[in-house]
Amino acid sequence: MAVAGCPDYFLHHPNYQVNSSFLWNDVLLFCPSPPDDDVDLEALVNDMNSSLESLYSTCSGQQTESTPLLHNGQSSSSHQLHHHPHHTQLNQPRLRRSQPMHILAVRRLQEAEQQLRTSSLPAIPNPFPELCSLANSPVLSPGSLPPGEPSTGIYVFSEDGLGKVVEIPAGMTARDLCQLLVYKSHCVDDNSWALVEHHPLLGLERCLEDHELVIQVQASMSSGSRFLFRKNYAKYEFFRNTHTFFPEHMVAWCQETNRTIPPSQLLQNFLATSSCPEIQGYLYVKDVGRKSWKKVYMFLRRSGLYCSAKGTSKEPRHLQFLADLEDSSIFTVITGKKLHGAPTDYEFCIKPNKCRGESKELRMLCAEDEQGRTCWMTAFRLFKYGIVLYQNYKIPLQRKTLLSHFSAPVRSVSENSLVAMDFSGRIGRVIENPLEAQSAAMEEGHAWRKRSQRMNVLGSHSPLHHSSLSSVIHIAQMWFHGRITREESHRLIHQQGQVDGLFLLRVSQSNPKAFVLTLCHHQKIKHFQILPCEEDGQVFFSLDDGATKFTDLIQLVEFYQLNRGVLPCKLKHPCTVVAL
Repeated sequence: MAVAGCPDYFLHHPNYQVNSSFLWNDVLLFCPSPPDDDVDLEALVNDMNSSLESLYSTCSGQQTESTPLLHNGQSSSSHQLHHHPHHTQLNQPRLRRSQPMHILAVRRLQEAEQQLRTSSLPAIPNPFPELCSLANSPVLSPGSLPPGEPSTGIYVFSEDGLGKVVEIPAGMTARDLCQLLVYKSHCVDDNSWALVEHHPLLGLERCLEDHELVIQVQASMSSGSRFLFRKNYAKYEFFRNTHTFFPEHMVAWCQETNRTIPPSQLLQNFLATSSCPEIQGYLYVKDVGRKSWKKVYMFLRRSGLYCSAKGTSKEPRHLQFLADLEDSSIFTVITGKKLHGAPTDYEFCIKPNKCRGESKELRMLCAEDEQGRTCWMTAFRLFKYGIVLYQNYKIPLQRKTLLSHFSAPVRSVSENSLVAMDFSGRIGRVIENPLEAQSAAMEEGHAWRKRSQRMNVLGSHSPLHHSSLSSVIHIAQMWFHGRITREESHRLIHQQGQVDGLFLLRVSQSNPKAFVLTLCHHQKIKHFQILPCEEDGQVFFSLDDGATKFTDLIQLVEFYQLNRGVLPCKLKHPCTVVAL
């Protein structure tokens, strides 16, 4: 056989045999050794071939059988060679002949040595562990899960109708999924995002509770149902404004005691399992399998929903059981009049969890107004989940308190975080006097006008003229929705929770040069027209017929976030639509 680096006469000569091998430029070289009378050359070659085959299968085992090589390619176990032909075996120990080693095996040994050197180096501490540690990360992503945990892909849709597939584990809750979507969509996590279970064929939807498992909810949904990702400011609003959600004439204790119950005690009665609260009032009920509706007196208790067969009687013999709370969920009906012929627009229904799409198993109900529907639906949630809802409400607040010690809080637009400041001196100070704050706001408004007039006279440094810039600067704001209809603005306000201060701005349909402010107050939606007015060649925007003027809509919104003015309440929550 031919070996690189060795002439053929060395291999076939009877006085030469292969003794050692070494690598030179990734070429396997064999070196001749002195003759040995007791070695059979043919047997040695066969032994080398079998060793080569075993080296391809495993490298570690062969390293123990073969002699390790030195850096110069010689065998480490072989002694100095004696080339005199008359040396005998008694004067020299028997040589251990090295076996040929494959190139890949040597490279693996070199890589192992290099890895051993790098592992022995001192570790450099990470200055930003919170950015790299998945265990401490506030966002739960599939990559941070333990290996081997199964994941499922679900479709989540946004308000614009577009959706995306999100890989989630089996134990992910609705809160965790919302935080993941907020992180991927680059939104502000203000704890008002919700995952909505939407059934378009039945016209039903509901917001999942934060502790609910998404995979379990998906298992009970039909093929045409989907998840929506949107804002819901009213999810825990009843903890902050209890009397708005529970009017006295619908709470049984207020009727029996003839007195007003404090909000804290009212919530404790709902959350405590030992108490027996009750919501009562008239509701329209749809007959099962029919299109007719009838008005009956209803009672909602922890044990379920009941109706009275005789007026407003609470006697057990007059009560009829309608629905269970434990194995059911409550939904808002978004197309009640069209699909079910509801008598009002304030329809809701109780859907059993085992029901996947049969309308016959739905218990259709209808209230007189929005406040009544909100009261029934909120009481249903409190009776079913109890203290778990309060824990879901407190967890984000506790986490925000802990994070506030390490990082600056996100700027809020609520009236509690924005104050009037005076920067006329060397350092800024908070203006505590309301009259002084009002005069400072008026002076700032005059300063804006002077600056805008100066820009008109001298020219603006911006490529856009100031008047044209003020007419388009609001387009990128989250609260501006462009040319939507009045009905569409109502739908957005309804979907994101009818809480006080929820607002949006849109282009007026009657006047193309004007805008409309849509605002929710006391669960009623009101519209205010923003008209343009011209003064000294400058265009301003005003809500109160020119009494208070603003150069653009951003200044107008910021002013009414601090001051109520002619509005029934301040602007608190922008109605926004996020695309996934």
